[in-house]
Amino acid sequence: MIKKSTNNEVDGLMNTIIGKDTIITGTLDVKGALRVDGTVKGKVICSDCVTIGATGLVEAEIEADTAIVAGRMVGNINAVEKIELQAKCEMEGDLKTKSLVIEQGAVFCGACNMKDRGPDLGFLPAEKQKAEILVNRDDD
Repeated sequence: MIKKSTNNEVDGLMNTIIGKDTIITGTLDVKGALRVDGTVKGKVICSDCVTIGATGLVEAEIEADTAIVAGRMVGNINAVEKIELQAKCEMEGDLKTKSLVIEQGAVFCGACNMKDRGPDLGFLPAEKQKAEILVNRDDD
């Protein structure tokens, strides 16, 4: 029996798949989820989840909602919600996200920024506080 899908069931499904023997060079702008089992070089902009499969090689900058790396990634990832580095992945580049998961066995070479850019509460950075303290002492 074939079940007819409704619009609600389509949401969250893999919209674009780049096959194992496929090589793409340039900018990819994907609405929905993306899975890479082949090679991508350039830039990836995705409105949903980017998944780099175990056979995938990505040499690009990635901007997405969520990113899952199981293959090889060279470049920076900026994910709004979450980045997951799976056990056999090789990640070389910087990460920026709210939430990070690194499984045992993953190789990660780079920096990670998980600080949410929230509202400024009026606190001074440490360097400016020291300068103000020194100025106030001179006034005494």
